[in-house]
Amino acid sequence: QVRLVQSGGGLVQPGGSLRLSCAASGSIRNVHSLDWFRQAPGNQRELVASIPSDGNVNYVDSVKGRFTIARDNANNTLYLQMNSLKPEDTAVYYCKVEWFRGIFSWGQGTQVTVSS
Repeated sequence: QVRLVQSGGGLVQPGGSLRLSCAASGSIRNVHSLDWFRQAPGNQRELVASIPSDGNVNYVDSVKGRFTIARDNANNTLYLQMNSLKPEDTAVYYCKVEWFRGIFSWGQGTQVTVSS
C-alpha cells in the first residue's frame, strides 16, 4: 500500500510562514489529483489547495495569495507553502493523493498552530 508521510507544521506567530511536506512511497507523476485539506476543531475537513490532473491549481478563497501548492515529481513529494499565516489557519493539515478516481491515500496529519 502506498504511504504518505507528512512533515513540517508546528507553532508560528501571525504573519509567519511554514512549509508542509508530504512524501509518497509511490510515483505521483500521473495521479488523478494532489490535495491539501485542513480540519479545525469542531469544523469539517475542508479542501485548501489542489492540483488536479489538468494542472489547473485551485485554492480555497481564504488562502489565495498566501498559500502555494507545489509538487516535486522526481522526489514524489507534495508541498504546501504557507505565508502570512493567520490564527484562523490553525488546524490539522492533511495531504491526500488520489491515485485514480476513487482510489486515494491520506497523510497522517500535522498540526499547524498560529498564535502569538
